[in-house]
Amino acid sequence: FILGKGRRLITFFMTGLGIGIIGSSIILVFRLTSGFINIEEMITLVGVAFLNGLGTISLTLLLQNYTAVFLGRTTAMQLMDLSRPDHPLLQFLLLKAPGTYQHSIQAANLAEQAARAVRADPLLARVGALYHDIGKTSNPAFFIENQERGEIDAHEDMDPRDSANIIIRHVKEGVTLAKKYGLPPQIINFITEHHGNTIARFQYMQMLNQNASQKRKIDMKKFTYPGQPPRTRETAILMLVDGCEARARAEKPRTESTLRKMVKETIEYYVKEQQLDNVNLTLRDLKLIEDSFVYTLSNVSHKRIQYPDFKTKK
Repeated sequence: FILGKGRRLITFFMTGLGIGIIGSSIILVFRLTSGFINIEEMITLVGVAFLNGLGTISLTLLLQNYTAVFLGRTTAMQLMDLSRPDHPLLQFLLLKAPGTYQHSIQAANLAEQAARAVRADPLLARVGALYHDIGKTSNPAFFIENQERGEIDAHEDMDPRDSANIIIRHVKEGVTLAKKYGLPPQIINFITEHHGNTIARFQYMQMLNQNASQKRKIDMKKFTYPGQPPRTRETAILMLVDGCEARARAEKPRTESTLRKMVKETIEYYVKEQQLDNVNLTLRDLKLIEDSFVYTLSNVSHKRIQYPDFKTKK
């Protein structure tokens, strides 16, 4: 009861202290009511009670990681460690693909708030969002968030199939990188499931336009992401976050009604594509997620005051 979710190291030590106090209290009550009081013995037993608290928490910290690995789960302490900005993989993402890093930070904020709204795990959703696009570090220039203004789009003059291959490949490359850095399976699931088995729509539409006159059959596998639909509420939230954040960045809706319409359309798209069929999200949950996205995105894109030019005195 004292430990709770155990997300901070200080909480573990406070729990050990609590165990020591409770044990000491029980010893004192029994000794004082027995009529036999031995000061040295009571001090010894109280000391042992506090040592018991310290030993219990030490074993908990030691064994929880091994137990989590055995069960294929992640502990709160592991998630807190993975969320640190100085984690080697996050630093690698920042240096190789700074635009993707900023997108991941924004996605993490959106996912955390939405997860809290539907009582999912906000910490797991946040950490998963931070790492979901690490595969883009293999070819950062081919993703628009890493391209500078005025820079020639790397996908121009490319065959749509080759372009789609580069885009969808970031899922497999992300899994490879995650395993190299020892990310737990629950975080790797965010990489494989955040696009599900949808298609790279932009490249697919390009291919349709090119083949409009020839009417050749298009191989859908070349445009389909290699993942699977989300299996947890947290990965499903990230899928919705990824779609909404990308559209908001591209379309820059100016009013809340326009923003809400965009978010609603994006969520409906994934529902129609049957990407949420394996997840326990009700219509009420989807409405709460929609409200959360609108609130967070509108606050991120709030207007700022236009400051006048600063003129210094001669």
